[in-house]
Amino acid sequence: MRLITWNVNGIRAVMKKGLEQMLDYLDADMVCFQETKAQQEQIDLSEDLYPYQYISSAKKKGYSGTMIVSRIEPISVSYGLGIEELDQEGRVVCAEFENFYLVDVYTPNAGEGLKRLDFRVKWDIAFADYIKKINQVKPVLLCGDFNVARTEDDIWDGGVSEAGSPGFTPEERLGFERGLMQILKDSWRELHPEDRQYTWWSYYSRGREKNQGWRIDYWLISPSLMDKVEDVRILDDVFGSDHCPVELEIDID
Repeated sequence: MRLITWNVNGIRAVMKKGLEQMLDYLDADMVCFQETKAQQEQIDLSEDLYPYQYISSAKKKGYSGTMIVSRIEPISVSYGLGIEELDQEGRVVCAEFENFYLVDVYTPNAGEGLKRLDFRVKWDIAFADYIKKINQVKPVLLCGDFNVARTEDDIWDGGVSEAGSPGFTPEERLGFERGLMQILKDSWRELHPEDRQYTWWSYYSRGREKNQGWRIDYWLISPSLMDKVEDVRILDDVFGSDHCPVELEIDID
């Protein structure tokens, strides 16, 4: 089974750049999108490509949003964390399959001047609690844009120029490690312990052209599934967004 996570930074814009052709070429069984920036009625992705499509939109139009598309019908699908304060921005879709949960998340950014850092800290605690709960039922494949670089190896200059920036504050990094990384494995890093490769580049600094990026998009896997992972690939040759897709290949029913 091949699965892809991709922050598209506006799915309607990427549709105009040939998203359906890209998806046809990538040929994944399931795709998880983040930052769709669209309401359900504004997304027109071919059902011939993916007959099962599950969309979570923000109440604020043109903002945030997540979406799972699949060739396999899930047992059930749920949206959000069940916490009204945190569920206004369409940041979570969870699809249940026979042997695992597939969770798609777009983690809140701490924002310019760290103005949403307190919200982010609340989110990290609540989201980790949610994942711990469902992980007790069956294993989890968790993916998305987590808006945090785990270590200095996940930023092009070791974080020297980004210390204290959104996505690299002590609060965010510690929250990630104490929460999700206590129960899940960073599958790409497990397979590529010494590599430096990135999933997001700033448009403003022409970071992709210079390969001055961050790794903030992950596949986090329940430990019981790690031996089933065949490969995790950062597809940095796929364009259309300021993020690139990350592909998980796993031997699981």
